[in-house]
Amino acid sequence: MGIFDKILGGNTLYYPGCLTKFVAKDLKENYEKILRSLGIDFIELSEIEVCCGSPVLKAGYADDFKNLAEKNLKIFKEHSVKKIITNCPACFLVFKKTYQEFLKEKWDIQVEHISQTIHSEIKNQKPKIIIQNHEIKKITYHDPCHLGRQMGVYEEPREVIQSLGYEIVEMELNRLDSFCCGAGGGIQTNEPKLADKIAKDRISQAKKTETKMLITTCPLCYLHLQKNAQDELLVQELSQLFKNND
Repeated sequence: MGIFDKILGGNTLYYPGCLTKFVAKDLKENYEKILRSLGIDFIELSEIEVCCGSPVLKAGYADDFKNLAEKNLKIFKEHSVKKIITNCPACFLVFKKTYQEFLKEKWDIQVEHISQTIHSEIKNQKPKIIIQNHEIKKITYHDPCHLGRQMGVYEEPREVIQSLGYEIVEMELNRLDSFCCGAGGGIQTNEPKLADKIAKDRISQAKKTETKMLITTCPLCYLHLQKNAQDELLVQELSQLFKNND
């Protein structure tokens, strides 16, 4: 956030999303440390913000979704939020595109996925972070559906990973053709056996790269693939590649 934004009272909000906030709390802590290491001035509204509404909308409850969007908009405006950084691809999609569709001109907040934020900062400076799993040199990367196909963010996560010293060995199905982890779209909740089968198929695809670690930039993909990989493959979320020196 620049000096001009501070003068105008604009704030950058780190919005972790419900899954990160309530289930994968370690990822939230990781990203807080990373943002601080990069010198990014941010606020959090964990106690008062509500769900972005993605699960509600996907379940078909458009009116309830709009109510959640209106609540978040009110909270964000009351706290002078000018920019949102989120590590959840679903939240990123909803804030970046869907809120604009539902709230029209009332929604004027800039939105970034945190991989874009880190990518931009790493290009301009050498952050005070080191590689957590330095002994592993070659990895493979899983494109989350919302971040990749839905939002077209393919290169920033890869360039961040490469900047940390890793070589990426791509799976046959990557980027636009990436294979789903199996958890999204309500499948994990409504068809758990199918969700696990899809995840195991994706793990098999990753193993064909002959790498020992799979990295993804989505908390849902991370948790679901990790559960199904068991001891076959190390599954990590992007933030776990970083270790703060402080």
